Amino acid sequence: MKKITSSLTLVFLLFAAFMQAQGTIRGTVVDGENGTPLPGVNVVVDGTTNGVSTDFDGVFEIQVVDNAGSLRISYVGFKPSTIAFDLSGKKVVNLGTVQLEMDSDALDEVIVKAYSLAIDRKTPVAVSTIKAETIQNELGSQEFPEILKTTPGVYVTRGGGGFGDAELRVRGFNSENVAVMINGIPVNDMENGRVYWSNWAGLSDVTSSMQVQRGLGAAMIGLPSIGGTVNIVTKATDINKGGNVIMTTGNDGYTKYGFTLSTGMLENDWAATVSLSRTTGEQFVDATTIDAYSYFLNVAKKIGDNHELSFTAFGAPQRHGQRQNRLLIDDYRRSDRGIRTNTDYGYKNGQLVNIEDNFYHKPQMSLNHYWTINDISSLTTSVYYSIGTGGGGGTAGTNKFGKYDTNYRDQEFGPVNLDKIVAENKALGQATSAETFLRASRNNHQWYGALSTYNTELSEYIDLTAGVDLRFYRGDHYTELTDLLGAAFYLDNSDVNNPNRVVREGDKYNYNDTGYTNWQGLFAQAEYNKDAISAVISVAGNNTSYKREDYYKYTPDDPLRETDWINFTAFSTKGGINYRLDDVNNVFANVGYFERAPFNEAVFINNRNVVNEDAENQKIFSAELGYGLRTDKFRADLNVYRTQWMDRSYTITRTANTIQYTANILGVDALHQGVELELQYRPIETLTLTGMASLGDWQWDNNVTNVQVFDDQQNPIGDPIDIFLEGVKVGNSAQTTFALGADYAVLASTTVRASFNYAGNYYADYDVTGRSVEGLPQTWEMPDYGVFDLGLTHRFNFGGFNAQINANVFNVLGTEYISDAQDGDGSVAETALVYYGPGRTYTVGAKINF
Repeated sequence: MKKITSSLTLVFLLFAAFMQAQGTIRGTVVDGENGTPLPGVNVVVDGTTNGVSTDFDGVFEIQVVDNAGSLRISYVGFKPSTIAFDLSGKKVVNLGTVQLEMDSDALDEVIVKAYSLAIDRKTPVAVSTIKAETIQNELGSQEFPEILKTTPGVYVTRGGGGFGDAELRVRGFNSENVAVMINGIPVNDMENGRVYWSNWAGLSDVTSSMQVQRGLGAAMIGLPSIGGTVNIVTKATDINKGGNVIMTTGNDGYTKYGFTLSTGMLENDWAATVSLSRTTGEQFVDATTIDAYSYFLNVAKKIGDNHELSFTAFGAPQRHGQRQNRLLIDDYRRSDRGIRTNTDYGYKNGQLVNIEDNFYHKPQMSLNHYWTINDISSLTTSVYYSIGTGGGGGTAGTNKFGKYDTNYRDQEFGPVNLDKIVAENKALGQATSAETFLRASRNNHQWYGALSTYNTELSEYIDLTAGVDLRFYRGDHYTELTDLLGAAFYLDNSDVNNPNRVVREGDKYNYNDTGYTNWQGLFAQAEYNKDAISAVISVAGNNTSYKREDYYKYTPDDPLRETDWINFTAFSTKGGINYRLDDVNNVFANVGYFERAPFNEAVFINNRNVVNEDAENQKIFSAELGYGLRTDKFRADLNVYRTQWMDRSYTITRTANTIQYTANILGVDALHQGVELELQYRPIETLTLTGMASLGDWQWDNNVTNVQVFDDQQNPIGDPIDIFLEGVKVGNSAQTTFALGADYAVLASTTVRASFNYAGNYYADYDVTGRSVEGLPQTWEMPDYGVFDLGLTHRFNFGGFNAQINANVFNVLGTEYISDAQDGDGSVAETALVYYGPGRTYTVGAKINF
């Protein structure tokens, strides 16, 4: 009934939509003093609540109902301006460049520097910007980072296909090497550097703009930005008064609904924005169920002319089914469900049970203080706190979940018959330990941080930025028994303090430890800007400290139970210069060297409290050249980059003759180099064409010989081993990509769009440390593929409110393609374990602004 109601509502809105036509107003807002584009400027149709914000390039696009009127353009630190418009029957009107004058009595704008944002034709980095409108119109049921798939050097995969399980890779580097910041605050996991997008599911509703800085980026704080940096900026408190209601439906019962409400700046200088939404249904892959909420709250207070306080809290509690286990290509062909096949679920008492699932809630709260000290200086300080609870489900005990095992599946690859496992456990009797059961790997954490940035003008042409970055992280890791599947208990012998312990549902077992991470960082940057030249140079230093406490492997009086703090001091420096040849052309270059501390798993090998004394910082050297072209109708960006990654941290754990041994691999180097091109052409006001091409050459640079092997007490044993990597392609990301897109206003109120994305030169992932035999073949190269998407946005007046319909069809042609692969035995397709990308999917959504 809910699906029918949602569909009828959308059909009604579609019918009503064509009763009212609109037009589009475009323009670019710049600083009237130096012509620099201004991001985040408020553009509102005078006398209404219809408004948008400019992107990082100062560009705005707003739909209007009336043929004539005026736009009010305002920005913190500048005098507001009112610009008249007159459509006169046109679909699109371009106001060109709008200049704002500085207001010496207003609070200076500090957002750009505080959030480490790049400015077009000024900051010497390769950068792409995605506007809020693009996200809201085109994302649909896709994963949040998929909106970046038309960005040069970026490859996005949904992984197993579960909600929020997407992975973002930039220039061949995976998520732990791509820095992600939300409002200037880093969100990469402190222990392993990864980003879990399911934790940030509601961001698409409140994102003001998103910027991808490839390569070194503009961030001054120490970040794992080897591949690049993603800056996500949420809606500001000075957003216009009003809000919206959204509702979206799609394939496989996908449903999302929610609202956003903003007070605007009230007379007492308070402002607030709140957003709530819920997502349910299923993804394309079988049994990837969704039950997710998201919330966002921002409250701000302007204190006099020089201070502003802003409190932000957001989170996304969710549980979703997963497909964790890849399958052979032949498995998908043999399965009745084809590329939808998922072997990680079953039924118990007639109810669906996700054997592999993810459940997590990671709220983040921050308090920001913006202080204009005087005419030339400002201070921005953020203190933040994040607490995470949850984990991922799986199986334990005797494996009765084999994909071919028809004893526990009605057919190969079918759902698991959990009722049969329950019956077998019960048959063992109440005095017998469970044979097979379900568990969850829990990873709860607390994360405190403070980030303070000081800006001042050293002279008319030189600005100085300096600051401090402090973080503390505690992660509690343990296994929780979640379902005994009919048994009375499980007998666990992993705790040396309590051997043969009886474990019941909700109890911890198997492992139980806490990891601590401390971070102290300092950074400084000088920026020169005069006439046609912009130049920056920055330095940063940080100390990363690790400590580990294990409650199961060691007794309380064992000195190994809790380690000392292990410190790694790292240094970085980078610089760049941008030269504006004229009003159309600019060139830039940047170069940098930085070090990064090894992650926790490289310091404490095999989750034991014996410190890896050979762990050392990884070193990265990167250089880039770029060219930009800007005209009224055409823009282009061309970048050439070279990144050398030295001393990558790798450890291996092997078992031979019941003896477990480890090896610390040092001196592993990789070279990532390539060319990127991004184009946009607007031959007429109603048509925008886009294009992107990225050609990468990413491979391992050397072999490593005489790697010493150690036992679990770090005593050397056996003969050294060799790792043969030289010339082997880096896997896990398409090295050649290109995209073409078109956006056409068929009516003043209706826009249609199409895009094509291609991926090739794509090699399967593999165990780098496992290539211990010389002459092994190249890892398996997956087939090239291309995916075609279509979309439509229609804007209309609905009961006196501005409204719009967004419809998207992804993979229109139903192309079957492999999106991820793990190399098998022999580097051939037959033995590779793969994920297929989703087939044809769709969403239809309505949004009413008030």
